[in-house]
Amino acid sequence: MRLIGWAIALAAAGLTPGAANAQASGAPVANAAAIAPTPADNPTAASDATKAQPIVYGTVGHAIPTPGIGEPDGRKGIQEQVTPIGREAVGFHDNILLWVCAIISAIVLGLLLYAMVRFRRGANPTPSRNSHNTLIEVIWTIVPVMVLVGIAIPSIKLLRNQYTPPPADVTVKVTGHQWYWSYDLPDYGVSFDSYMLKEKGDPTLKAGDRYRNDNDGPPLLAADERLVLPAGKVVKFIITADDVIHSFAVPAFWIKQDANPGQLHETWIKVDRPGVYFGQCSELCGARHGFMPIAVEIVPPAQFAQWIAQKGGTMPGSKPAAPDSTGISPVTPAAAPAPATPQPASQPSGNATQPPATNQAATAQN
Repeated sequence: MRLIGWAIALAAAGLTPGAANAQASGAPVANAAAIAPTPADNPTAASDATKAQPIVYGTVGHAIPTPGIGEPDGRKGIQEQVTPIGREAVGFHDNILLWVCAIISAIVLGLLLYAMVRFRRGANPTPSRNSHNTLIEVIWTIVPVMVLVGIAIPSIKLLRNQYTPPPADVTVKVTGHQWYWSYDLPDYGVSFDSYMLKEKGDPTLKAGDRYRNDNDGPPLLAADERLVLPAGKVVKFIITADDVIHSFAVPAFWIKQDANPGQLHETWIKVDRPGVYFGQCSELCGARHGFMPIAVEIVPPAQFAQWIAQKGGTMPGSKPAAPDSTGISPVTPAAAPAPATPQPASQPSGNATQPPATNQAATAQN
């Protein structure tokens, strides 16, 4: 009996370190989800939901861009405009400004050539002594004034339309950071960050991270999270920054609005054509200024409501889901579990079996 007792004691002494090591190594794995940093703690990391869900191109939030629409395509002129302000501005540029510039340039060039030929030294060995001509002075004073008035009338009209927006259907707060964008739709309860998608061969790309392909958009313009907006609705942007001056610019929308820390600036769009439109920061804001793309996806209103639901938001006027039997609502986050209170140890009886110890906090969180 004494030998059996010594054998049991030695076996217990040999197994105890292994059990302790297994418990120590297993606890962090069980709590990995609880202690893993969230996107709010680590703004450079992509959201877990984006990594977990497979990308299905052609669905809302992942529409395939149309070549030549909403993205640079090598043209020398202005991108095709899809907003009323953009079309008005392009019409003013193409139909008034270019013609005025061309006519003035032709007249000035003609006057220079005429003066070079008519008043050259060979044709005028004795120069004229006249120093004033009332008619010419009146003409070169009145004509520029008339040209400026002709340009000012459509210019003031365009500015009035640009800075007198109609009532907004959707409001988006845009915040520029070094070096990414944050979007907040307060009426829908949706907020998220948007980062540039890196190339497949980028040495800074981490294993398992999503990289850009042609369905996401052009290089340096594709973003991991697009701003989805409804077609045919007036969208008001409230633009600011939290560090340095940025500039929110989307050429196809004819918007380029500075984002200044401590200030709120407004601009608006109304896009009827569904599609994907790209822009980027247009203010020199630091070392990674060229890596702050803007990706906006315009979808029908029904798909916009679908995207809002995917983001965990609710459409205005819709009722949130009723709480379940546990009292936890989809729109009301559950309270954090209270830490387990250690109970005083009790002396086990002769035949009582001690229940195995468990990590209650980790079990509750998982």
